[in-house]
Amino acid sequence: QGQLVETGGGLVQAGGSLRLSCAAPGLSDSHMAWFRQAPGREGEFVAGVSKFGTTAYKDAVKGRFTLSRDDATNTLTLQMNTLKPEDTAVYYCAACDRPTSNLRESAAYPYWGQGTQVTVSA
Repeated sequence: QGQLVETGGGLVQAGGSLRLSCAAPGLSDSHMAWFRQAPGREGEFVAGVSKFGTTAYKDAVKGRFTLSRDDATNTLTLQMNTLKPEDTAVYYCAACDRPTSNLRESAAYPYWGQGTQVTVSA
C-alpha cells in the first residue's frame, strides 16, 4: 500500500499526444490526482478525481487533458492531447486515502509516484 507506479511520458512535438498511467495497488478507496513541476517553478495541480468520481482540471488543460480511472485495477490515466511546450514538466501521480477539504492542494496527498518526464518541443 502506498506504492504508486507511473508509466508513460516522453518526448513529443507540440500538438501531439501522450498518455500517463498510475497504478495504485491497495488504494482503491482514495482520491487521486496528477501534479506537475516544471524547472524553476513550483508544483501545480493538473487534474484529479475524488473517490466519489468527481473530476477537476487546471484551467490551462481543460479540453485537452482527460482523466479516467479503472476501479478494477485502481489505475488512473491521464490522456494528454494537443500538448504545448508549456506542458513540459515532471508529472507526479498522488493518492489520498483520508478526508480532505481541498484535493487541489498537494499537501493533502500522502502517497506519491516517482515522477515521469513529459517534454513537448516547439
